[in-house]
Amino acid sequence: MTASQALSQSGTIETKAPRVVSIDVFRGLTMAVMIFVNELSGVPGLPWWTYHAHAEENVMTYVDMVFPFFLFIVGMSLPLSVPQRLKRNPSVPALWLHVGLRVLGLLVLGLILANAENCDPARMGIRGSTWALLGLVASGLYLNVYGKSKRFPSLPRVLRAVGLIGVIVLLAIFRRSTPDGHAAWIDFSYPEILGLIGLSYLAAAILYIPTRRWTWAPPLLFVLLLSLRMLSAAGIVTFPYSLSQYIWPFGDGALPSIVMAGAVTSSIFTGIGAERNPRRAMTLAACLAFVLLALGWVATPFGISKIRATPTWCLYSAGAAMLLFTLLYWVCDLKKWTRWAFFVRPAGGNTLTTYLLPDLWEFLTAAVGFTFLDTHWTSGWPAVVRTLLFTFFILALAGGLTKLKVRLQF
Repeated sequence: MTASQALSQSGTIETKAPRVVSIDVFRGLTMAVMIFVNELSGVPGLPWWTYHAHAEENVMTYVDMVFPFFLFIVGMSLPLSVPQRLKRNPSVPALWLHVGLRVLGLLVLGLILANAENCDPARMGIRGSTWALLGLVASGLYLNVYGKSKRFPSLPRVLRAVGLIGVIVLLAIFRRSTPDGHAAWIDFSYPEILGLIGLSYLAAAILYIPTRRWTWAPPLLFVLLLSLRMLSAAGIVTFPYSLSQYIWPFGDGALPSIVMAGAVTSSIFTGIGAERNPRRAMTLAACLAFVLLALGWVATPFGISKIRATPTWCLYSAGAAMLLFTLLYWVCDLKKWTRWAFFVRPAGGNTLTTYLLPDLWEFLTAAVGFTFLDTHWTSGWPAVVRTLLFTFFILALAGGLTKLKVRLQF
């Protein structure tokens, strides 16, 4: 199978066409590292490079590249999923409805995760962990992909309705206490990583969908978004900082630029001539990746920080992601060396489910009062081993749920 055919057949998880192995492996590896570093973040006394760099530091660790890799993968899906969806339904308004619902779903999930610890049990009658657990379960009922049942054909609709009503009720009863003691509703200031991914996806979609027929559009859009980030970092452009992220999802250009870098990469492997010479596409992608890394070095005076989303962080992250995908494509899709990735592929093919599993575990153990792991193997190398075992546990659980056809998607 050629590069263009393979990538175009991958589509999204909604299609039944064969998937590109390298995309699933890329997602799966990113998921595995995310689970590991999130669990490891609470372990004290480890080397500095095992944590996120602090905002005041001009440095980035491998941990600081997990989130941008997610953004990059979202961008890779745009040139693949948009044509597939329009092929099934040529209605552009229907496409925008899908985009809007997807963004809304990610925002709701993100706000549930971000507000769980802010719940006021005295005002709500339930603890935050229980509220969040019920919220994720209700969301799962709505988002799960149900198979057809001849015996109970209406069951999927019923379960989705129960899930949707559950989410609405749980959001309606949410209350928190403000610093001055007043009751307040959901805090929208930080929609967690899922919400930021949703807003960045929306920003990229706004730019990509109207220009999807032009092969030069993704590179140009990437340059424009990166330019916005550099102008903002230089203090020349300041308006993004005064606008709500819900009104101006582009922010200062940092996060959408990484999404668009993924779209550029995907366009390279699906562009004209890629089907005849996939190695040429790989060469082009690798060369572009090195250009981005070099530009990141040039942009070092802006600082290097994930927390501040500096231009150098954007360029280094995009370049590294592009290089890694190109390598994985050569290993997995051209050389067919895939057995080594058997443990992460289910997570790559069932990403949203895998993403939520650590949070579900945390809220479940808190709701039932299971605290053993909070008081044992909490520091040093024993904690690292515990974190590795927890990562394997979540990946195995994701694989089991995938086999049971539990798959969350928008």
